Amino acid sequence: MAMPCSGERCRRVWWSSAAAAVAFFFVFVAAAAAVAATASMYDDVEVVWGGDHSFFFMDGDGDALALCLDETHGSGFRSRDAYLYARFDVDMMLVANNSAGTVTTLYLMPDDVPWEYHDEVDLEFLGNVTGEPYTLHTNIFANGVGGREQQFRLWFDPTADFHTYSIVWNPKHIIILVDGVPIRDYRNTAARGGPAFPTWQKMRAHGSLWNADDWATQGGRVKTDWSEAPFFAYYRGLRVTPCAPSPGVAWCGDEPPESPWFDQQEMDAAALSKARQEHLLYDYCEDTKRFKDTGLPVECTIN
Repeated sequence: MAMPCSGERCRRVWWSSAAAAVAFFFVFVAAAAAVAATASMYDDVEVVWGGDHSFFFMDGDGDALALCLDETHGSGFRSRDAYLYARFDVDMMLVANNSAGTVTTLYLMPDDVPWEYHDEVDLEFLGNVTGEPYTLHTNIFANGVGGREQQFRLWFDPTADFHTYSIVWNPKHIIILVDGVPIRDYRNTAARGGPAFPTWQKMRAHGSLWNADDWATQGGRVKTDWSEAPFFAYYRGLRVTPCAPSPGVAWCGDEPPESPWFDQQEMDAAALSKARQEHLLYDYCEDTKRFKDTGLPVECTIN
């Protein structure tokens, strides 16, 4: 029998899974609830590549999006709207079992900005062999310059259920949270001689599932096992909360530099410190070997 084409294979495996069977049931029993759902993936995002490898489905009281990866390609989506300063929350369930070589992402990216000038906020979930933990790889670009990597071990199994991943972006901070726990706070130090900070490019939320076995798992030493394909990652409930300034200020970009407004929001300093002590794997600001010739980046010493 001939192997079905790539998209048909993804559909066949997905619909035969237990999760899809439950989802199919909920298409009928939860349709009314779906109309009333506060966050609809179908309404709020658009698939931008790998359309034959992505599937909207009902998940309880709302809808969700499954992304598929096989030997041919993966898939990805973006939010329908772009924002200049906002909080982005999305629930994700990552590739289960042997996910080595795969990368599941949540990131912010502008439209039609040349690469050498673009801003970006990255969360990349690096797969691993069965039984080994995922690595959450984060990076921040401003005016085309990145290299600000921090990596974390998650303190739960991200494949067993949905968990909430968040990016808070305002004129003073980019904060990354996992299930409401802050794990990274990248501060705007430009006024104190630090590097550029994302302040002028509207960005959309993106998500994707793709193969990166040249680097993703143990530095590329462990490759994707295509006999395990297709792989699936799931997204639901994208919530975007536009930035709100302090009373009397027109918009967040006009917030006075001396204002403590953004320092008082979204940040539990004790929780941040605890999470970093327990789960931080790598911080570019501590990599003296990498920067032995140039010294640590200026934002590392300012902070």
